[in-house]
Amino acid sequence: MELLTINNVWMMICTALVFFMHLGFALLEIGLTRQKNTINILFKNIFIITVGLLLYALVGFNLMYPTWGANASGYLGDFIFGLSSPLNAEGTLDLAYNEGYTFWTDFLFQGMFAATAATIVSGAVAERMKILPFMIFTILYVGFVYPIAGSWKWGSGFLDQLSTPFYDFAGSTLVHSVGGWAALVAVCLLGARIGKFKNGKIQAIPGHNIPLATAGVLILWLGWFGFNGGSVLSAAPASTSLVLVTTCLAAASGGVIAAIISTILYKNLDLTMFLNGILGGLVGITAGADQMSPTDAILIGGIAGVLIVFAVRFIDTLKLDDPVGAIAVHLICGIWGTLAVGIFGNLASGTQFLSQLIGVASYAVFCLATSFIIIFTLKKTMGIRVNEREELEGLDAHEHGMDAYPDFRLNEH
Repeated sequence: MELLTINNVWMMICTALVFFMHLGFALLEIGLTRQKNTINILFKNIFIITVGLLLYALVGFNLMYPTWGANASGYLGDFIFGLSSPLNAEGTLDLAYNEGYTFWTDFLFQGMFAATAATIVSGAVAERMKILPFMIFTILYVGFVYPIAGSWKWGSGFLDQLSTPFYDFAGSTLVHSVGGWAALVAVCLLGARIGKFKNGKIQAIPGHNIPLATAGVLILWLGWFGFNGGSVLSAAPASTSLVLVTTCLAAASGGVIAAIISTILYKNLDLTMFLNGILGGLVGITAGADQMSPTDAILIGGIAGVLIVFAVRFIDTLKLDDPVGAIAVHLICGIWGTLAVGIFGNLASGTQFLSQLIGVASYAVFCLATSFIIIFTLKKTMGIRVNEREELEGLDAHEHGMDAYPDFRLNEH
């Protein structure tokens, strides 16, 4: 019982840290965008975490962690409405649910992960997507798509049943790429912000508060102690300590390398590239944080830092407008981190790399298809983009009737 208590307390601390990450996402997004859309971004982030938790309680948790029957395919879990705790023979809460944590802690920890996928999309579509279609998308994606996808590995579904099981420790693919694929589809269907591309040339649209963006990244880095550290699913000293070390080293390496490469290419010390390099390193290590040595973590994070710089430029050349770099960070580095499990660390092998490829491809097909169906349907039925006047004047005024900084306004166009 004492060990259960210790493990459970650690898991609850990690749950709080992952919850805190939503503040980091919110600050990062508003910092890298213009002040006239601040309320809109904050509203979306609050909506995601509140509705995401409710949906996860009502349908998501059972879909993601089903009781697979003997003839189950391993592709679609249980559609059971509501959240029921396991009971023992006496009819009271079964504290032996898991050696590391209770049922309720399990639900809350996993629920914090669920909302993250839609938060990734929020940043990518910032400053030009209507709020109502985004809310509908969030309900469908967080309520159904994410838990079904999650069940394939974390719910012991078909990817976990491969002869060499697909491996994703804390969600480089299951969380970050799931959000990243949807972000890619949304950006393609939505189009670029007015003024982003003029006469075939890329125009920078600076964020209005880089200090807030920096605070957001540091909060996210702190939250990753819970994101990865909690994924050990216990307070086991050796495993937890290693995960925290590999997580931090990958983040540091990603930031430093991204800063160096961007400086060489663009001849200026770009703080935003530094920040996204840190996030890319964090996303990259997430799939195998428990399997890597410190040296492996530095290499994985460093490669993620390189990928960030070139991915951001490549996405711009495709005329895709991603205001916060969500696709580069979460999709590109999520794929890289997932494949890195088969290249570095304890699981490195040809068969493991093949399983990682199968996993990446499976999530790509499923997430691209489902997000396209949802967003394309919304586009054709109710429209997903605000009109030109609303975009130029700001979503805060037109969709919310509020101003984030009523006593301080900048001239924005």
